[in-house]
Amino acid sequence: MGNAPQVTAVTVERHIAAPRDRVWEALTDLPGMPGTLSGVTRVEVLTEGPFQTGTRWIETRRMFGKEATEEMWVTACQAPARYVVEAESRGTHYVSEFTVRETAPGRTLVRMVFSARPPGGVRGLLARLLGGLGRRAVARAVERDLADVARTVERRPDGA
Repeated sequence: MGNAPQVTAVTVERHIAAPRDRVWEALTDLPGMPGTLSGVTRVEVLTEGPFQTGTRWIETRRMFGKEATEEMWVTACQAPARYVVEAESRGTHYVSEFTVRETAPGRTLVRMVFSARPPGGVRGLLARLLGGLGRRAVARAVERDLADVARTVERRPDGA
């Protein structure tokens, strides 16, 4: 293991008072994302067709008071239960796995596991030193995203 970069992972869960299909729709509606997620300012969808393995987009979000733009792509998708999104930025590989499970009629549990594998060298060392702070910031951002999704789908009447 010696010099292998450490993987940092964050898991966040949220119960949402809405049916699973409605939650899935909100999570995978790329053009609607800036209206759903308060942290996302722009989305440019790069592929045509439905949300599925191979879907790619460029997402701009506000993080730490600055805008960050990343290209993201879906590497696994089993609608409406699970999908995985990956991205690369400055040598760090990011993976976000979403699972969506109806726990009771009209109640859905969303779990998001976010992991990051930093590069080796000085950048990787800095990422490891800031790991705890980074984990807390990522957890807060994911919690905010899932709260935004909940607000969006819980206020929508059935069939809308």
